[in-house]
Amino acid sequence: MRKIIASLDIGDVEIKLVVGEIVKNKLNILACINIPSRGVKKGFIINPESAIESLKEAFSKAEETIGIRPSKVIVGVPILGANYYLMEGAISLNPEEEITGNDIMSVLQASIYKKIPDGEEIVSIIPSKFRINDDEVVANPLGMKGAKLATKAVAITVPRKNVIPIIKCLEKINVKVVDIAIGPLGDFYEFKDSVNTSDVGALINIGFSKTEVSVFNKGILTSSEVIDIGSLNIDKDLSYVYKISLDDATYIKENMALADKNMATPSEAIVLDNIMGQKVKINQYDASEVVMGRLEEILNLAKKQINLLTKKEISYIIIVGGMTEISEFKYLAEQIFKNVYVGDITEIGARHNKYSTALGYIKYYDSRLRLRNRDFSIFSLEEQNELGGYRKVNINDNSILGKIFGYFFDN
Repeated sequence: MRKIIASLDIGDVEIKLVVGEIVKNKLNILACINIPSRGVKKGFIINPESAIESLKEAFSKAEETIGIRPSKVIVGVPILGANYYLMEGAISLNPEEEITGNDIMSVLQASIYKKIPDGEEIVSIIPSKFRINDDEVVANPLGMKGAKLATKAVAITVPRKNVIPIIKCLEKINVKVVDIAIGPLGDFYEFKDSVNTSDVGALINIGFSKTEVSVFNKGILTSSEVIDIGSLNIDKDLSYVYKISLDDATYIKENMALADKNMATPSEAIVLDNIMGQKVKINQYDASEVVMGRLEEILNLAKKQINLLTKKEISYIIIVGGMTEISEFKYLAEQIFKNVYVGDITEIGARHNKYSTALGYIKYYDSRLRLRNRDFSIFSLEEQNELGGYRKVNINDNSILGKIFGYFFDN
């Protein structure tokens, strides 16, 4: 079976829908769709009718690209109000039989049984380690033998209100949610390597209306916070200073300004009509000064938040989000942080940092499948055969989400 997975990142400005195939542990992009987002604010659905129309358009464009409409997806939900719980659980086993993926899922379920507060939904259960027979500690017990299997894991939850509206909108367009995730998990798995899975580090995602700051300990997401400031504030700054529309401000930010004014030149300029109908000349140095001032504020606020989230020494910082594509962003980041890495998407067909979350969701879900030693595809075998001939370049039963985790755990 081909391992084809679809992910959905619902943002304030764009909806990103990615369909990818895992081949030899690498992600190949089959479709990478982005369309204007409507009815969404800070990741929350505020106008279901408008949001549904945007979602319909995204899935229709995916069908145009690969010839088949995705009907199953892993979707991101807002992290506002997320909680992180350290859990422990254990189960008894037949010592004569090898440990299976189902055993691993059972011990993870045992670790959270009757421990999650009402009103919260489980996003993920991430094991930090497994113990066999109370003595042998392993990262993955699959295929081993023992009479007892125990685990320590981090359970991540979000308020149920973060999830339900998104699920309902997708149900309206006949799309089944097979799993949910939060942005930091996607971003981390997109850039996961041997360094950041063995040290303590932080991840910063500069979004449109907010900036998400998260801390990881040896590859385990342990805490996060949302700062209500993002690239929209830069647009507003430029709009205010030059009395121009927000659309023109966005154009200046994305096409002329630099993140570091010291790399800019006053000789490069553009003339626009301001909101009063007057001609205004904007040069690169002055515009970059405005952009740099706000970016410095965002990064310094994120730095302060990291220090509030953990007292441990930070070995690395990863910065992602579409805003990092602005020229000279790396130079500015290096002035504020040590050991900083600015995200760089390498997958053909999605080479822009705004796709980091959606791409990472697929890799995150694949890691869950491999932990359980299971195969999965959003398409049936018949659909996969059809897809193969189509070439185009480019946890409890009462829970609202019970069916999602039931699908993952029971199929």
